[in-house]
Amino acid sequence: MLKAICSKKELSSDSYYSCVSDIINSTELDKLKEITHHISTTRFQHCLNVSYYTYLICKKLHLDARAAARAGLLHDLFYYDRKKYNKNKTKGQLSHSSMHSRMAAENASMLTDITALERDMIEKHMWPVTRPLPKYKESYIITITDKYCAILEFCISRIKTAL
Repeated sequence: MLKAICSKKELSSDSYYSCVSDIINSTELDKLKEITHHISTTRFQHCLNVSYYTYLICKKLHLDARAAARAGLLHDLFYYDRKKYNKNKTKGQLSHSSMHSRMAAENASMLTDITALERDMIEKHMWPVTRPLPKYKESYIITITDKYCAILEFCISRIKTAL
């Protein structure tokens, strides 16, 4: 069953799914199901969460919801361990925050054709840590949604632990 965090909706039967159906079951995204992200979820689930909620917001605001869904799903498409990366980072090397968004954009472009909007959304989703400023409204939305989903994922894991 395909669901976003805090949602009861089955996404594979939703209009959202038609935006990502060509990439969601790829082996590249399947690999993300094995990587823990934000303590209690997988990187795939986090990307799905960001993708779905960014899609809903952009759809409501009459922005490019399709690009939002796709960029959200691909925004963390990288495979290295971020904790090990930060620990072994040498002086002058990009931080994980800057590095992973660029790597995700490159991995996304190898998986599928991405538009300039989708590239900007993926590369700038860590703003204001990354520079320059996002070019599109959708890029600001994915940035905020990414932080919102990370907080939800973290809090839900804490609530489950407390119960």
